[in-house]
Formats: sequence, C-alpha cells, structure tokens
Amino acid sequence: MGRWALDVAFVWKAALTLGLVLLYYCFSIGITFYNKWLTKSFHFPLFMTMLHLAVIFLFSALSRALVQCSSHRARVVLSWTDYLRRVAPTALATALDVGLSNWSFLYITVSLYTMTKSSAVLFILIFSLIFKLEELRAALVLVVLLIAGGLFMFTYKSTQFNVEGFALVLGASFIGGIRWTLTQMLLQKADLGLQNPIDTMFHLQPLMFLGLFPLFAIFEGLHLSTSEKIFRFQDTGLLLRVLGSLLLGGILAFGLGFSEFLLVSRTSSLTLSIAGIFKEVCTLLLAAHLLGDQISLLNWLGFALCLSGISLHVALKALHSRGDGGPRPLKGLGSSADLELLLQSSHQEEEDAEEEYFVTQGQR
Repeated sequence: MGRWALDVAFVWKAALTLGLVLLYYCFSIGITFYNKWLTKSFHFPLFMTMLHLAVIFLFSALSRALVQCSSHRARVVLSWTDYLRRVAPTALATALDVGLSNWSFLYITVSLYTMTKSSAVLFILIFSLIFKLEELRAALVLVVLLIAGGLFMFTYKSTQFNVEGFALVLGASFIGGIRWTLTQMLLQKADLGLQNPIDTMFHLQPLMFLGLFPLFAIFEGLHLSTSEKIFRFQDTGLLLRVLGSLLLGGILAFGLGFSEFLLVSRTSSLTLSIAGIFKEVCTLLLAAHLLGDQISLLNWLGFALCLSGISLHVALKALHSRGDGGPRPLKGLGSSADLELLLQSSHQEEEDAEEEYFVTQGQR
C-alpha cells in the first residue's frame, strides 16, 4: 500500500511538472512568434507593448479582487513614497527590456532574437561580478567566454543579420541584466509585501507604461496618430481585428509572467532552467521550420556553444546550492491560500534557491 501511494505521488508530481512546463512553453514560445507575426502588419511595437501592459494591469487587478473576495484579506497597496522610490527603478528597467525586445521584431528574425536574448545571462553574470554578488572564478570566466563566443558565431556572416535589430535586442539583454537584479532586490524586501506575483505585476505595470510612453511619443506617436489602423480608421472591422490581436498579445504576456512563477514555485528553479534551455532549442527549430529562418552550420555550432555556457552556469548554481547544505526555501511566493485560488491545487510549495530563479529569467 505504501509503495503504491509513493508511485501515485511520483506520477502525479511528474504529470504536474510536465503540465506546468508545457504551459510555460505555450505562453513563452507563443508570444515570441505571435509578436513577430503581429509586427509584420502592425508596425508600432511600442504601442503594442503599452497596450499589453494595460491588459496585464487589468488582469492583475481582477485577480487581486477575486483573491481578496475569496480570502477576505486585503491586498497590499504601497504608499506613494515606496512606490516611486523602490518600485520605479525596477519598472523602468523592465519596460525598456520588454519594449526594446518587441521593437527588435521589426528588423530581425525569431532565431536571431532568441539567440541574442539568451545572452542576458552573460550580462547578469557581469553585473554580479561588478557588484560583488559573485566571486570571480575560472568557471564563471569560462561561462562568459562560452556565451560570448557562441553569440559571435551565431551572428557571424548571418545572411539575415540586421544591425539595428541586433542592437535593440542586445540592448534589451543588457537592460535585462539590470532588470532581474532589481527585481530580485524588490521581491526580497519583505516589508513591501510584493512577494505574490499578482501584486508585483499590479504595481509594476502603471510605472512601466509611463516609463515607455516617452519613447512611444517620440518614435511612434505621430505615425500612429495618422495611421488608418487605429485613430484614422475607415474600416470598423479592421479596427476591431487589430484591437483584438493586441488584446490577445496582452493575455499571452500575462500568462507568460504567471506561468514562469507557477513553474518555479511548484517545482524548482532548476526545472525552469532546464526547461528554458530546451525552450530555446524548440524556438529555433520552429523558426527554421515555420518561418524559414536561415541558420547555417556555424550558427548552430554557435548556438550549441552558447547553450553549453548556460548549462554550465545552471550546473554550477545547482552544485553551489548543494554545497551550502541544500536548497533554501523560495521566499516570496505569497500565501498558500492565494496560490490555491489561482491554481486550484493542493500541492505544497517546493523549496529552492531564490537567486537562481532570477538569474534563470534572463533567458526570456
């Protein structure tokens, strides 16, 4: 009887992990291809991103209201002082990361985007060394060289290389290193009460919207105001289709942010790390098959070199965690009741190292 119960528990955990990984893949890969497809006909990526932020804010507010009604507990609301002083830097970095990433889709292929965004781990490591969050070790130097060398090989003599798009997504990766460092610092501040992902998204989106607005006004405002697809529309059906497409993108963006958190909270950050590596492989294969992205043998070797650097970094983090006496609890998941209402699951939160989770997010 006891062995049968263990077998059932193992099967249930395996099925839950597989389901969460597939959910994460659907949202992560889906929004990448969806945004690329949408920017082919709708050439206003910053406006698209701002509308996504508005949708995420509305869904976060709705989720908070549902949780509050069901649990009869008030949700956290930050004071203006804390909001502007402690949340604003994270919101601005996140807005620039997401905005520049979507902007790059106007110029580059999904394969080059995926490869370059993977280099965010490189910038996170560099910032960790600069701010002495990591000690300089030969293994870290090897990780940096592998990722940088792989990025160079992937872009070298690429027939579909675009300097402007590459600069945008590389800038997004650079800012992403700052973004996830600030996000980690934000969620580690227990006094703010932003450990629940819904509360975090709810507070970040308004400042992200405002932070991205100047770029939108400068580069897209005039063109959008004279576009027949939005403000000067003549076909109501076309307008509704455009707005519907933008709304669907916002729903995918909300699902991506939450599915990442569900995966790491219900399994471990190591699971998310490994899933992220295979996600990059799946994205490149789909890009080559569905979109016809041209990837040479040298490009594939560069991609493999970059993935080996990321894999080495994941392995080093796992060994470091066990060397410290095993994984630490993943703080900041919010109450189990909150997750029960959003997940409809009785599975208890797994333990893992918090820092590793945020480093992993640089692969997005």
